[in-house]
Amino acid sequence: MGNPEGILGQEYWQSVKEKQDQYVAGRTGRWALSVVRPSIFARSSGSRPQRTLRATAYLDGLRGFAALLVYIGHHELWAHASIDPEKIFENVFGYQQQYYFCVFPGIRTFFAGGHFAVSVFFVISGYVLSAKPLQYIHAGDHLKLGDNLASALFRRWLRLFLPVIAVTFLYMASWHVLGVRVDAEQQGSLRAEIWSWYQAFKNYSFIFHGDPTFRYSFHVWSLPTEFKGSVVIYTTLLALSRARRNARLGCMMVLIWYFLYIVDGWYCAMFMMGMLQCDLDLLAADNNLPAPFARLTRFKKPIFYTLFAIGIYLGGCPASDADMQVLRASPGWYYLSYLKPQAMWDYKWFYLFCAASMTVSSIPHIPVLKRFFELRFNQYLGRISFAFYLRQGVSESHTVQQPLDG
Repeated sequence: MGNPEGILGQEYWQSVKEKQDQYVAGRTGRWALSVVRPSIFARSSGSRPQRTLRATAYLDGLRGFAALLVYIGHHELWAHASIDPEKIFENVFGYQQQYYFCVFPGIRTFFAGGHFAVSVFFVISGYVLSAKPLQYIHAGDHLKLGDNLASALFRRWLRLFLPVIAVTFLYMASWHVLGVRVDAEQQGSLRAEIWSWYQAFKNYSFIFHGDPTFRYSFHVWSLPTEFKGSVVIYTTLLALSRARRNARLGCMMVLIWYFLYIVDGWYCAMFMMGMLQCDLDLLAADNNLPAPFARLTRFKKPIFYTLFAIGIYLGGCPASDADMQVLRASPGWYYLSYLKPQAMWDYKWFYLFCAASMTVSSIPHIPVLKRFFELRFNQYLGRISFAFYLRQGVSESHTVQQPLDG
């Protein structure tokens, strides 16, 4: 056939090659951009069918939005440390004649709602962790239930703590390898720092250790608490797997009361409340609610709107310290202070238990809120919530030192 360049011309084949190179470069650039571009900014193809949201997708959005509130709360308190946040952000509107719009009931949650958000995390975790096992319990499939619980318990420690190991190790190593300067106690060498990090982590990750703090990332204190609550959920599910419906629900309520009023186990009560709500939702979907709950379904709209309003108010509980006199001196909280269980040392967790329980249970029954947490932005926050939580921990654990010359 001869030389094609001689037939079509060298200039033609050169232009074809340039177009091919541009096409390959364009595809490579788009691929590289897709790797680093958040999914929320990705273009949706018109020919691709939209993904159907799960029935509990609002919980993903709620978890992501709560993670954002934790991030905002930490940075607001850090950025305003010079104006004594314990007298403003961590207390209610009108405390000691301080009247700031940012601490008005409901508004304050967007600036200092970190503790409220953590309580929401724990209730959601109790709900999500128990969803599949409860389905097996309702179906009477105890073989699959045992397999599910065994797998979940085996993987739980790894899923919670392996990311902490990776993030904090890289952060710690950067002090010596990259010369990152932080306002923290540092060891003289990388080897000594690794040994110090190991000693701190092994104590932090042992869930029966009394102190859940980790000096290389202070804000991950909630993960050992998360693991403890998970063990409570898995143990309770196994213990109640053969109980009848009413007995199972009754035992959950008794355990919640026990964790709140007999021992100071507020986080266990939050997990148990999530489990109870999940069980009730599954029973409602099967039209199998106990009679007292079934009779209330006619009034669920006013009930859940009221619960949400009360939950938002209680979510603004004063959080500066555990002194009951501060709570009783806070406008709007004097009579509420007498509801605190005697067994609970830090009163805020009781009110935050009530707030998170009411808020999580009411959102799926308030259409505008459910749609809000199903928005693409909140779903994206839900997907990255754990990474977001870890990232803010190392970014705030220590303050970067400024050079002496400015």
